Amino acid sequence: ILPFLIIGMSILHLIFLHETGSNNPTGLNSNIDKIPFHPYFSYKDLLGFMIMLSLLSTMALFSPNLLGDPENFTPANPLMTPPHIKPEWYFLFAYAILRSIPNKLGGVLALLFSILILFTFPMLHTSKQRTMTFRPITQTLFWLMTANLIILTWIGGQPVEEPFIMIGQISSVIYFMLLTTLIPLAGMAENKSL
Repeated sequence: ILPFLIIGMSILHLIFLHETGSNNPTGLNSNIDKIPFHPYFSYKDLLGFMIMLSLLSTMALFSPNLLGDPENFTPANPLMTPPHIKPEWYFLFAYAILRSIPNKLGGVLALLFSILILFTFPMLHTSKQRTMTFRPITQTLFWLMTANLIILTWIGGQPVEEPFIMIGQISSVIYFMLLTTLIPLAGMAENKSL
């Protein structure tokens, strides 16, 4: 279901992008510099789509197991559970947040909120500027968030033992703190410095 969701979100992104236009580094409106969408961008999008489709088709038809998990080739044994079961790489950050809370219900709620909080992020945007070019505090928080997501993804693939449990708990707190308080406060602070 995830590939179809990604395709749907990509189409939605292209519709919004072609309807309103992309942002420029200054965040100002630049209607003067626009060129017609067709044929310039239509052919460019079509070429990119064809290249990606041919790469995907080549990989799927000639080497379908290239990105598969080696555990899939182990014969099934009903008497032995695999020592470490983990989700796909794109769910590992949420899985690390799920594992960081010892309570089952609390872990499931944290997992749910870790995804739902991303949908509230546009409403938490408090800055008057759309771009991060002239916002050094937000740039720093962005790179901190990126590093934190990489750490959570790495922790999600590790076994449940110390020190991975503690690192996952600290990274989970930082994840929620960044998205709910630090980034909106940085936007308000940078608004005052304008």
